[in-house]
Amino acid sequence: MTFKTVLNIVGHEQGDGDIKLAMDLCESADAHLSLLVMGIAAPPPIGDYASVISDAWLEERQADMERLGERAEEIEALVAVRGVSADLSSEYVETAAADDVVGLRARYCDVAVMGPDLLATHHLKYRVANGVLFHAQRPLLLMPAGVPATLSPKRIVIGWNSTLESARAVREALDMIDGADDVRVVLVDPKTSDRANGPEPGADIAAYLARHGAKVTVERLPSGGEMAGAILMQHARDVSADMLVLGAYGHSRLRQRMFGGVTSMMLDAPELPTFLAR
Repeated sequence: MTFKTVLNIVGHEQGDGDIKLAMDLCESADAHLSLLVMGIAAPPPIGDYASVISDAWLEERQADMERLGERAEEIEALVAVRGVSADLSSEYVETAAADDVVGLRARYCDVAVMGPDLLATHHLKYRVANGVLFHAQRPLLLMPAGVPATLSPKRIVIGWNSTLESARAVREALDMIDGADDVRVVLVDPKTSDRANGPEPGADIAAYLARHGAKVTVERLPSGGEMAGAILMQHARDVSADMLVLGAYGHSRLRQRMFGGVTSMMLDAPELPTFLAR
Protein backbone atom coordinates (compact mmCIF):
# COMPACT_ATOMS: atom_id res chain seq x y z
CA MET A 1 0.00 0.00 0.00
CA THR A 2 1.44 3.33 -1.08
CA PHE A 3 0.48 6.06 1.37
CA LYS A 4 -0.74 8.98 -0.71
CA THR A 5 -3.50 10.31 1.56
CA VAL A 6 -2.86 10.66 5.30
CA LEU A 7 -5.79 11.44 7.60
CA ASN A 8 -5.20 13.38 10.80
CA ILE A 9 -8.06 13.96 13.23
CA VAL A 10 -7.72 16.52 16.01
CA GLY A 11 -9.98 17.78 18.74
CA HIS A 12 -10.84 21.46 18.57
CA GLU A 13 -9.23 22.02 21.98
CA GLN A 14 -5.90 20.49 20.95
CA GLY A 15 -2.74 22.39 20.09
CA ASP A 16 -0.73 22.27 16.89
CA GLY A 17 1.63 19.41 17.79
CA ASP A 18 -0.23 16.58 16.06
CA ILE A 19 -0.86 18.67 12.96
CA LYS A 20 2.81 19.56 12.61
CA LEU A 21 3.73 15.89 13.01
CA ALA A 22 1.22 14.92 10.30
CA MET A 23 2.62 17.59 7.98
CA ASP A 24 6.15 16.25 8.56
CA LEU A 25 4.88 12.77 7.72
CA CYS A 26 3.24 13.95 4.51
CA GLU A 27 6.30 15.90 3.42
CA SER A 28 8.55 12.87 3.92
CA ALA A 29 6.16 10.59 2.00
CA ASP A 30 5.05 13.12 -0.65
CA ALA A 31 1.49 12.54 0.52
CA HIS A 32 -1.69 14.62 0.76
CA LEU A 33 -2.90 15.57 4.24
CA SER A 34 -6.60 15.26 5.01
CA LEU A 35 -7.50 17.08 8.23
CA LEU A 36 -10.67 16.67 10.28
CA VAL A 37 -11.19 18.99 13.24
CA MET A 38 -13.77 17.56 15.64
CA GLY A 39 -15.85 18.96 18.44
CA ILE A 40 -17.83 16.55 20.62
CA ALA A 41 -21.15 18.01 21.79
CA ALA A 42 -22.00 17.99 25.46
CA PRO A 43 -24.96 15.68 26.22
CA PRO A 44 -28.33 17.40 26.65
CA PRO A 45 -29.56 18.03 30.19
CA ILE A 46 -32.04 15.52 31.61
CA GLY A 47 -34.06 15.18 34.76
CA ASP A 48 -35.85 17.70 36.93
CA TYR A 49 -33.45 20.55 36.21
CA ALA A 50 -33.34 20.14 32.44
CA SER A 51 -35.64 23.07 31.73
CA VAL A 52 -33.65 25.30 34.07
CA ILE A 53 -30.26 24.67 32.52
CA SER A 54 -31.29 24.11 28.91
CA ASP A 55 -30.51 27.71 27.95
CA ALA A 56 -27.02 27.42 29.42
CA TRP A 57 -26.53 24.14 27.54
CA LEU A 58 -27.55 25.74 24.26
CA GLU A 59 -25.21 28.65 24.89
CA GLU A 60 -22.38 26.21 25.62
CA ARG A 61 -23.02 24.36 22.36
CA GLN A 62 -23.08 27.62 20.41
CA ALA A 63 -19.79 28.71 22.00
CA ASP A 64 -18.24 25.32 21.16
CA MET A 65 -19.31 25.57 17.53
CA GLU A 66 -17.89 29.07 17.26
CA ARG A 67 -14.62 27.90 18.78
CA LEU A 68 -14.54 24.96 16.37
CA GLY A 69 -14.90 27.34 13.42
CA GLU A 70 -12.13 29.58 14.76
CA ARG A 71 -9.85 26.60 15.35
CA ALA A 72 -10.43 25.33 11.82
CA GLU A 73 -9.40 28.73 10.44
CA GLU A 74 -6.25 28.71 12.61
CA ILE A 75 -5.28 25.25 11.35
CA GLU A 76 -5.98 26.23 7.75
CA ALA A 77 -3.59 29.14 8.12
CA LEU A 78 -0.95 26.92 9.74
CA VAL A 79 -1.09 24.44 6.86
CA ALA A 80 -1.00 27.21 4.25
CA VAL A 81 2.28 28.53 5.69
CA ARG A 82 3.88 25.09 5.28
CA GLY A 83 2.58 24.69 1.74
CA VAL A 84 1.57 21.06 2.26
CA SER A 85 -1.05 19.60 -0.08
CA ALA A 86 -4.07 19.41 2.22
CA ASP A 87 -7.81 19.65 2.67
CA LEU A 88 -9.64 20.49 5.88
CA SER A 89 -13.13 20.02 7.26
CA SER A 90 -14.71 20.39 10.69
CA GLU A 91 -17.52 18.52 12.41
CA TYR A 92 -19.45 19.19 15.61
CA VAL A 93 -21.08 15.89 16.49
CA GLU A 94 -22.89 14.07 19.25
CA THR A 95 -20.77 11.52 21.09
CA ALA A 96 -22.72 8.55 19.72
CA ALA A 97 -22.20 9.68 16.13
CA ALA A 98 -18.47 10.44 16.34
CA ASP A 99 -17.36 6.94 15.31
CA ASP A 100 -19.53 7.04 12.18
CA VAL A 101 -18.29 10.50 11.19
CA VAL A 102 -14.66 9.41 11.57
CA GLY A 103 -15.33 6.17 9.70
CA LEU A 104 -16.90 7.96 6.75
CA ARG A 105 -13.95 10.32 6.39
CA ALA A 106 -11.38 7.53 6.91
CA ARG A 107 -12.66 5.58 3.91
CA TYR A 108 -10.85 8.05 1.69
CA CYS A 109 -7.40 7.75 3.22
CA ASP A 110 -4.54 5.26 3.01
CA VAL A 111 -3.61 5.61 6.68
CA ALA A 112 -4.80 7.66 9.64
CA VAL A 113 -2.22 9.02 12.06
CA MET A 114 -2.87 9.60 15.76
CA GLY A 115 -0.31 11.90 17.38
CA PRO A 116 0.67 12.30 21.05
CA ASP A 117 -1.86 15.05 21.79
CA LEU A 118 -4.79 12.91 20.68
CA LEU A 119 -3.31 9.84 22.39
CA ALA A 120 -3.36 11.82 25.63
CA THR A 121 -7.11 12.41 25.48
CA HIS A 122 -9.45 10.23 27.52
CA HIS A 123 -12.34 9.77 25.11
CA LEU A 124 -11.77 11.11 21.61
CA LYS A 125 -8.88 8.74 20.83
CA TYR A 126 -11.16 5.71 21.27
CA ARG A 127 -13.79 7.25 19.02
CA VAL A 128 -11.16 7.92 16.38
CA ALA A 129 -9.63 4.44 16.68
CA ASN A 130 -13.04 2.82 16.50
CA GLY A 131 -14.07 4.86 13.48
CA VAL A 132 -10.83 4.25 11.57
CA LEU A 133 -10.26 0.57 12.38
CA PHE A 134 -13.81 -0.78 12.52
CA HIS A 135 -16.12 1.60 10.65
CA ALA A 136 -13.71 2.20 7.77
CA GLN A 137 -11.28 -0.72 8.21
CA ARG A 138 -8.35 1.53 7.39
CA PRO A 139 -4.94 1.31 9.09
CA LEU A 140 -4.08 3.54 12.04
CA LEU A 141 -0.57 4.74 12.88
CA LEU A 142 0.01 5.64 16.52
CA MET A 143 2.81 8.18 16.96
CA PRO A 144 3.90 8.70 20.60
CA ALA A 145 5.85 11.74 21.73
CA GLY A 146 9.57 11.97 21.12
CA VAL A 147 9.83 9.83 17.98
CA PRO A 148 10.42 11.01 14.40
CA ALA A 149 7.51 10.88 11.98
CA THR A 150 8.18 8.39 9.19
CA LEU A 151 6.47 5.99 6.85
CA SER A 152 9.87 4.51 5.92
CA PRO A 153 11.02 2.65 9.04
CA LYS A 154 14.31 0.76 8.80
CA ARG A 155 13.64 -1.88 11.46
CA ILE A 156 10.15 -3.36 11.86
CA VAL A 157 8.75 -5.85 14.36
CA ILE A 158 5.61 -7.68 13.22
CA GLY A 159 3.42 -9.25 15.90
CA TRP A 160 2.19 -12.39 14.15
CA ASN A 161 -0.41 -14.98 15.21
CA SER A 162 -1.75 -16.25 11.86
CA THR A 163 -5.09 -14.47 12.23
CA LEU A 164 -6.94 -12.55 9.54
CA GLU A 165 -6.24 -9.33 11.45
CA SER A 166 -2.48 -9.85 11.55
CA ALA A 167 -2.49 -10.83 7.86
CA ARG A 168 -4.38 -7.63 7.02
CA ALA A 169 -1.89 -5.54 9.00
CA VAL A 170 1.02 -7.07 7.10
CA ARG A 171 -0.69 -6.49 3.76
CA GLU A 172 -1.43 -2.84 4.56
CA ALA A 173 2.16 -2.30 5.75
CA LEU A 174 3.77 -4.17 2.85
CA ASP A 175 5.42 -1.16 1.22
CA MET A 176 7.08 -0.23 4.52
CA ILE A 177 8.10 -3.85 5.11
CA ASP A 178 9.61 -4.15 1.63
CA GLY A 179 11.68 -1.02 2.18
CA ALA A 180 12.99 -1.90 5.65
CA ASP A 181 16.52 -3.12 6.33
CA ASP A 182 15.46 -5.53 9.06
CA VAL A 183 12.06 -7.20 9.56
CA ARG A 184 11.39 -9.41 12.60
CA VAL A 185 8.29 -11.64 12.59
CA VAL A 186 7.63 -12.28 16.27
CA LEU A 187 5.30 -14.95 17.66
CA VAL A 188 4.47 -15.21 21.36
CA ASP A 189 3.82 -18.73 22.67
CA PRO A 190 3.09 -20.09 19.17
CA LYS A 191 1.43 -23.47 18.83
CA THR A 192 1.87 -25.73 15.83
CA SER A 193 -1.35 -26.55 14.00
CA ASP A 194 -2.50 -27.64 10.56
CA ARG A 195 -4.99 -24.79 10.09
CA ALA A 196 -3.20 -21.80 11.59
CA ASN A 197 0.51 -21.61 12.31
CA GLY A 198 1.44 -24.82 10.48
CA PRO A 199 4.18 -27.23 11.53
CA GLU A 200 6.73 -24.39 11.75
CA PRO A 201 5.08 -21.25 13.17
CA GLY A 202 6.07 -18.14 11.26
CA ALA A 203 7.60 -19.95 8.29
CA ASP A 204 4.71 -19.26 5.90
CA ILE A 205 4.55 -15.51 6.51
CA ALA A 206 8.35 -15.27 6.36
CA ALA A 207 8.39 -16.99 2.96
CA TYR A 208 5.63 -14.69 1.70
CA LEU A 209 7.53 -11.58 2.80
CA ALA A 210 10.83 -12.91 1.43
CA ARG A 211 9.24 -13.26 -2.00
CA HIS A 212 8.52 -9.53 -1.80
CA GLY A 213 12.19 -8.90 -1.11
CA ALA A 214 11.89 -8.32 2.65
CA LYS A 215 14.92 -9.09 4.83
CA VAL A 216 12.99 -11.18 7.34
CA THR A 217 13.74 -13.36 10.34
CA VAL A 218 11.35 -15.27 12.61
CA GLU A 219 11.53 -15.11 16.40
CA ARG A 220 9.41 -17.20 18.77
CA LEU A 221 9.17 -15.83 22.29
CA PRO A 222 7.74 -17.29 25.50
CA SER A 223 5.27 -15.07 27.35
CA GLY A 224 6.28 -16.19 30.84
CA GLY A 225 2.76 -15.32 31.93
CA GLU A 226 2.97 -11.74 30.63
CA MET A 227 0.53 -10.17 28.16
CA ALA A 228 1.51 -10.70 24.54
CA GLY A 229 1.40 -6.95 23.93
CA ALA A 230 3.93 -6.31 26.71
CA ILE A 231 6.26 -8.99 25.29
CA LEU A 232 6.05 -7.53 21.79
CA MET A 233 6.65 -3.98 22.99
CA GLN A 234 9.62 -4.99 25.12
CA HIS A 235 11.14 -6.99 22.28
CA ALA A 236 10.65 -4.07 19.89
CA ARG A 237 12.52 -1.85 22.33
CA ASP A 238 15.28 -4.43 22.79
CA VAL A 239 16.00 -4.61 19.06
CA SER A 240 15.64 -0.81 18.61
CA ALA A 241 12.70 -1.18 16.21
CA ASP A 242 11.40 1.89 14.42
CA MET A 243 7.87 0.49 14.11
CA LEU A 244 5.61 -2.24 15.46
CA VAL A 245 3.02 -3.74 13.09
CA LEU A 246 -0.02 -5.44 14.65
CA GLY A 247 -3.51 -6.62 13.86
CA ALA A 248 -6.25 -4.76 15.75
CA TYR A 249 -8.81 -6.79 17.67
CA GLY A 250 -12.24 -6.10 19.11
CA HIS A 251 -15.85 -7.26 19.12
CA SER A 252 -19.24 -5.65 18.74
CA ARG A 253 -21.42 -4.65 21.64
CA LEU A 254 -24.47 -2.68 20.59
CA ARG A 255 -23.03 0.31 18.65
CA GLN A 256 -19.65 0.33 20.34
CA ARG A 257 -16.45 -1.65 19.98
CA MET A 258 -14.61 -3.08 22.93
CA PHE A 259 -10.96 -3.33 21.99
CA GLY A 260 -8.98 -6.46 22.69
CA GLY A 261 -6.21 -6.43 25.31
CA VAL A 262 -3.26 -5.83 22.99
CA THR A 263 -5.06 -3.12 21.01
CA SER A 264 -6.14 -1.32 24.19
CA MET A 265 -2.62 -1.49 25.56
CA MET A 266 -1.18 0.08 22.44
CA LEU A 267 -3.78 2.87 22.46
CA ASP A 268 -3.15 3.59 26.11
CA ALA A 269 0.65 3.55 26.12
CA PRO A 270 2.44 3.15 22.79
CA GLU A 271 6.19 3.45 23.24
CA LEU A 272 7.16 3.50 19.58
CA PRO A 273 5.31 4.05 16.29
CA THR A 274 2.65 1.35 16.06
CA PHE A 275 0.81 0.43 12.86
CA LEU A 276 -2.60 -1.17 13.50
CA ALA A 277 -4.96 -2.64 10.92
CA ARG A 278 -8.01 -4.88 10.92
